[in-house]
Amino acid sequence: MVYSQEVENMCPVAQGVHHGAAPIPEEAKWVQAKEVKDISGFTHGIGWCAPQQGCCKLSLNVKEGIIQEALVETVGCSGMTHSAAMAAEILPGLTVMEALNTDLVCDAINTAMRELFLQIVYGRSQSAFSEDGLAIGAGLEDLGKGLRSQVGTMYGTLKKGPRYLEMAEGYVTAIALDDEDMIIGYKFVNLGKMTDFIKKGDDPNTAWDKASRYKELYLKGAITEDDVIDYAHCNGQWSIWFTVFKGIDSIRHRLITDFPGTCIHCFDENNHYEPVERNPGCPDPV
Repeated sequence: MVYSQEVENMCPVAQGVHHGAAPIPEEAKWVQAKEVKDISGFTHGIGWCAPQQGCCKLSLNVKEGIIQEALVETVGCSGMTHSAAMAAEILPGLTVMEALNTDLVCDAINTAMRELFLQIVYGRSQSAFSEDGLAIGAGLEDLGKGLRSQVGTMYGTLKKGPRYLEMAEGYVTAIALDDEDMIIGYKFVNLGKMTDFIKKGDDPNTAWDKASRYKELYLKGAITEDDVIDYAHCNGQWSIWFTVFKGIDSIRHRLITDFPGTCIHCFDENNHYEPVERNPGCPDPV
């Protein structure tokens, strides 16, 4: 260590009281953090880019200074999604100090990392008082069963008023107005659940039971024609829905026209949309 002559000529004075670093709460323990490996916790940081066109919510699960899990959520800028994809590859395995000094591709993600670092080194974490912290996978639990970010998208103009586009529950397909044209409710499609339905599909027996139940509700006026079509889209097994709603021409017509790839010319609209014989006058031997 090199000292200036002025310091060398000073008289030594004892430092006095020094209690060390103030302890911070980490995973139900009070820790005097002196090194990177002393940092553990699950916490979040919010960041934004310089022109403030988009923002990022970054969630990290850190164990003994090492990032074990990263959740990168972005909104407002299409390019940020590609940056988030790269950041999700970069972050796991780094120490929080390395991550702080790593280019995470997008300013908003870099800023979120800075804010997260401040949170976690000062003991402000979601797992501060959780014994042994949160399990790896807590980031996915934050997203919920549908594995979708909690995003709200609303729009409004002075001339035409507000529009609900997306709520935490899902994509808004319609809003309900009272007699004064004020919003009193909305209809939505939960895209995560809908995707799950589409991927797994219902077995024929379950699909028949559901279609029959929805037919009863429709005939009672408890649900609308649109509801029936939405349910059919989500549950699959088109032929079962078409069979169950025999005699209800409006639903059958929608089942034909609202499902891409269904040929309307193959059904007779003058006979309750029954299938047209493929070879009239020559019965199909099958």
